[in-house]
Amino acid sequence: MLLRLIFTAALTAALALTADGKVDYRVLATSKTSTMEKELNQAATDGFVFGGVMGGESAFGGSEVITVMAKNSASPSVGRKYKLVAASKTSTMQKELNQAGEEGFFYCGQTVFSSTFGGKEVAVILEFNPDSKAGRITYKLAATSKTSTMEKELRQAGDEAFKFLGVVVGKTAFGGSELISILYKSEK
Repeated sequence: MLLRLIFTAALTAALALTADGKVDYRVLATSKTSTMEKELNQAATDGFVFGGVMGGESAFGGSEVITVMAKNSASPSVGRKYKLVAASKTSTMQKELNQAGEEGFFYCGQTVFSSTFGGKEVAVILEFNPDSKAGRITYKLAATSKTSTMEKELRQAGDEAFKFLGVVVGKTAFGGSELISILYKSEK
């Protein structure tokens, strides 16, 4: 909860309204995760911060990841970096999230989209904020096809001090659907 409050406070501060109330926006849309990560980092260099993400079908682009970035014109954000982690296997996703967490990257949002090779992937956007005092972050994924099992897994994770971040419904390698929850805890 503390990290989520820190992230929310940082976003609020980054977007604090100017005297004239102006906020600039940038919409990023691509079907390639590597392209999205490059575009996120270019927008960050230009002073924008993450606002939201959604995967799906757009009118002209087909299956895309769409991200909205925002910037306070009077005091743009500086020094932020973004990572986009995408995987169709939860074990791969958890490994990659934990590698990013060791570097201080914190969860911003997640979505599911169809990759250019025809598979469904869970995509998670993470942000490194140089002003954050969060320390190392450990991520845990809970994945199951049954909501009752998900509740058990979430309770077990809660007993280990993991806090819930988000949930999506993804496709398994076997063609079925599964609930995928992402949780975290920080270690200073």
